[in-house]
Amino acid sequence: MIEIIIIISVIIFSYLVGSIPTAVWVGRFFYNIDIREHGSGNAGATNTFRVLGKKAGIPVLLFDVFKGWLTVQFVYILVHQFEILALSRDQEVNLQLTLGIAALIGHIFPIYVGFKGGKGVATLLGLVIAVAPEAALYAIIIFIITLLISKYVSLSSMVAGFSFPILIIVILHTNTISLVIFSMVIAILLLFTHQKNIERLLSREESKANLKVKLKKNKRKNAMELDS
Repeated sequence: MIEIIIIISVIIFSYLVGSIPTAVWVGRFFYNIDIREHGSGNAGATNTFRVLGKKAGIPVLLFDVFKGWLTVQFVYILVHQFEILALSRDQEVNLQLTLGIAALIGHIFPIYVGFKGGKGVATLLGLVIAVAPEAALYAIIIFIITLLISKYVSLSSMVAGFSFPILIIVILHTNTISLVIFSMVIAILLLFTHQKNIERLLSREESKANLKVKLKKNKRKNAMELDS
């Protein structure tokens, strides 16, 4: 009975951690705007980069990833560090996924700001890094390659997400059924949270990421420094 109470409590706590609306609070406290009223209207790292720039976007991205990673670590603390829970390996993975999903739900539907949050890609990345780091690395590489080719962050996120089940099943040969199911749920969830992006992609109205390096300006700057 005590173990059940502990598990329920840590699930609720994980949701509350995931609900921390990083983009919204950064926008309000430092820029006096609601990020959800600008750009794509999404309270996530991508829209923060688009509206507020990298000085705001980088901290938001890192913290949102950290939320997903941190909640998974609660299992290690309870099982290995304090030995409060006695779980098998499969049970441990199941609890890790449960806590990570709770954080993900919190990010998408944050209780602190009217249940209107982000799409959860960064928090999902933190969860995946903690649970399956090798698969996460491959997914990140796929994301980067797709982004460099297409210039679309949303499309790159979906492609990386859909590649995750393939990486888990075909490449990593995992025997944990819950992890396989979770990898499939990720693909479906990303499809659900990116519905508007899909519509804009089909109508060719989706904004592209600015990946151009301003070489001419850098050359001019270097020339001026040499002349001075």
